[in-house]
Amino acid sequence: MKYFFASDIHGSAFYTKKIIEKYRESNADKLILLGDLLYHGPRNDLPKDYCPKEVFAMLNEFKDDIIAVRGNCDSEVDQMVLEFPMQSDYCIGNFNDIYFFITHGHVYGEERLPKLPKAGAFIYGHVHLPIAKKVGDVYILNPGSASLPKEQNPNSYAILDNDLFSIYDFDGNVLKEIKLEKNI
Repeated sequence: MKYFFASDIHGSAFYTKKIIEKYRESNADKLILLGDLLYHGPRNDLPKDYCPKEVFAMLNEFKDDIIAVRGNCDSEVDQMVLEFPMQSDYCIGNFNDIYFFITHGHVYGEERLPKLPKAGAFIYGHVHLPIAKKVGDVYILNPGSASLPKEQNPNSYAILDNDLFSIYDFDGNVLKEIKLEKNI
């Protein structure tokens, strides 16, 4: 199966449209959202075409495809307009025989990892940086930010296709890539 990862949309209708376009083009089976979907937060500037109402309407069209975790800018009231659950601060899944701990990154992060099995993957958003590396026996993955990237990185998303995790900019350029070991 193919999985599409996006994080830190922060209410940008412009980048939500781009995510949906790339998701459709990818023919991925699931759209995994790593939090901070509707609001920009007090430390961020407004992203391009900030319109949370448009964002939730667009995302709701894909409610059967979405797996989502809650970010630090997401609130319980968001669930009143979203037709898919933002499950909690984290979600555990087995994608293509690879153990994934999925989170936004404000509770668990690269400096505060949960217990993971050998060749497990920790995927998060929050820091707005594209990351694809192996540290010891664990993969650390971050698709970067769809709307508000940091450190002069481009806006980005990621795709897991079988065991290859690739981070792309919205022009289709590969920013980072790593092949993951299967742990089953």
